[in-house]
Amino acid sequence: QVQLVESGGGLMQPGGSLRLSCAASGRIYSLIRLGWYRQAPGMQRELVATVDTDGITNYVESVKGRFTLSKNGTRNTVSLQMNNLKPEDTAVYYCYAQYMAGVPGGYRAVWGQGTLVTVSS
Repeated sequence: QVQLVESGGGLMQPGGSLRLSCAASGRIYSLIRLGWYRQAPGMQRELVATVDTDGITNYVESVKGRFTLSKNGTRNTVSLQMNNLKPEDTAVYYCYAQYMAGVPGGYRAVWGQGTLVTVSS
């Protein structure tokens, strides 16, 4: 019943920019962490950028200085601004949310359906 709605993605030339957005909706008592992972063909899924409830961000080393994750806490949304895109950024990008459904209760997690980002000349 918790859903992640993704938008953005597409085809961009190297050096260009794209913006991905993700909105979490449903019965969420507390949103713990929200952000993006990616999976390139033949590769394992890896963390790209996430933000926690305190606003602390976590980036994979290869995107530091190029990607920026921004949080809209009141609407449970994040935007990933991707600048200076490189061919190695090509992957399916998946939104990810970790949350508490209520109290008492442990953490739960949900994934978006994925959106394709292709960086090529």
